[in-house]
Amino acid sequence: MNTRMKSNFSNTEDNRDLGFGAMVARESRQRLLNRDGSFNVARAGLGFWPSLSLYHTLITATWVKFFAAVSISYIFLNTCFGIAYLLCGSEALSGAGAELGVLRPFFFSVQTFATIGYGHIHPVGLLPNIIVTLESIVGLLWLALATGLVFARFSRPIARIAFSDVAVIAPYKGITAFEFRIANERQNQIIELEAKVLCSRFAEAEGKRTRRFDALALERNKVSFFPLNWTIVHPIDEMSPLYGQTEKDFRESETEFLVLLTGIDETFSQTVHARSSYLFDEVVWNAKFGSIYNPAPDNGRLTIDMRRLHEFERL
Repeated sequence: MNTRMKSNFSNTEDNRDLGFGAMVARESRQRLLNRDGSFNVARAGLGFWPSLSLYHTLITATWVKFFAAVSISYIFLNTCFGIAYLLCGSEALSGAGAELGVLRPFFFSVQTFATIGYGHIHPVGLLPNIIVTLESIVGLLWLALATGLVFARFSRPIARIAFSDVAVIAPYKGITAFEFRIANERQNQIIELEAKVLCSRFAEAEGKRTRRFDALALERNKVSFFPLNWTIVHPIDEMSPLYGQTEKDFRESETEFLVLLTGIDETFSQTVHARSSYLFDEVVWNAKFGSIYNPAPDNGRLTIDMRRLHEFERL
């Protein structure tokens, strides 16, 4: 093989790694992609502020963490303004609520911050009124930001696609095939759903053990409609990178199958993504998936049982 052919081969191999890079291919011994779609890499060396992305964090956090962050920030801000009123002296606030003691400024801050304004307590003097003015500005900005974040979280299209717990090596048209199942967990419709599957495995290259990446040709890599489920199939024929591979080969080469799904959310007309992976020990050999369909009722409407998505039977 001449130098140009070697260079072209190397470039082809590098282009197959989906962007993980040569260093990850050589050094990483963990799975590249977790089952939930997160990547098994980390970044270090950045300072706190350069690495801080508060908006992205609040948008992608779980609802529990989001509401916790909103509640904590709300209480913190009102506590700060309550302390400011308290430092202005006992005459800074006038009206009812003397029995609340040191909590009186805090609850007055809550009423001001949220623009409730019962009117039972009011500020007295220049400095307390300046603090009220500042708090009203902060409160309006905080409410606008919180409202915008809630709207952004609700309006952000996210693909909720369930992947079967395992993949199988199953009989297929006189040969075998690598198969796994997916189903839409939401009521929304995803159209023009496309699947890409990449096989990652360790192999000896130039005396070093490094990852090799091979794109797997699928029986069907795209469906126009995705109303129920889809069994994604890679036929293991003579052209397949998996041809002649055994379960032992999968284990010794630490084979991992990387899956990327891309489609269009019909409700928002925006592109959505989902990804996952299967390690060698998450592939069941000589098995096939069981039926996921329920018997059709009298009205003939076809349904699937999501609880059967992961069921398989050994042959």
